[in-house]
Amino acid sequence: MVEARVGVIGGTGLYDLDGLWNVREVWPETPFGATSDSILVGELQGVAVAFMPRHGRGHRLNPTEVPSRANVYAFKTLGVERLISVGAVGSLAEQVRPMDLVTPTQLIDRTFGRPATFFEDGVVAHISFADPFCPHLSGLVATAAEAVGATLHQTGTYLVMEGPAFSTRAESAMYRSWGATIIGMTALPEAKLAREAEMCYSFIASVTDYDVWHPGHDDVTVDLILGNLRQNVEVSKRLLQQLIPAIPKERHCGCGAALKDAIATAPQYVKPEAKQRLAPLLQKYART
Repeated sequence: MVEARVGVIGGTGLYDLDGLWNVREVWPETPFGATSDSILVGELQGVAVAFMPRHGRGHRLNPTEVPSRANVYAFKTLGVERLISVGAVGSLAEQVRPMDLVTPTQLIDRTFGRPATFFEDGVVAHISFADPFCPHLSGLVATAAEAVGATLHQTGTYLVMEGPAFSTRAESAMYRSWGATIIGMTALPEAKLAREAEMCYSFIASVTDYDVWHPGHDDVTVDLILGNLRQNVEVSKRLLQQLIPAIPKERHCGCGAALKDAIATAPQYVKPEAKQRLAPLLQKYART
């Protein structure tokens, strides 16, 4: 039963979603353990929406501890087709200033301690991931940002580090030399898992600081991040209220067929327990 077509994952500081009504709290069971927190399912201007704070209410989970497989799987079981993720990042580019927003177009993966696929233990799939974010959904984010007067950069490369410590100066300089635009800790493995779940995925990156490379700005601290983030959270909430009602019901991108030619395991070798475990992802591919 479809309960929500649009999902929102709130990052640091975004622990609720304004404007939701007729709200129910659900705890979907997943084969990958518990989700970060309960999921709030409600309506926003007539659109069924599911919301969850990535780090849990009260910010209890560090980036490595976030159970991304459980989170994305849970959204899938609720019927989510578009997943909008919000998170704090540092800037690695002069023109991307604190208080700006970014919808990144590329990712560099520097994580190492996080399960990054649903497909293991009896079934293998290799998704196309050349373009990690849905351009259609990110385009709608850009339109909404303009409507609320936010400064948003529509391209950029997001370097995802493991954390929870921030970068050294040497690391920050190296990432800049690679052409990275922003740095954060949360877009992966979310983006990979959303693609495997055939969801459109876009990330609204809230810039809080210049990391540690900029000689004219203070080094990144939690106090600095939270101070800037409080202002950006209010902008992000207004953006989401503008964005969500503008999302069309039909999809015209390739995200909804990401698994069509990705499953490598021959059907006769897919174990029954794997079929059951991955039923929300595989059910439309009856041959598997």
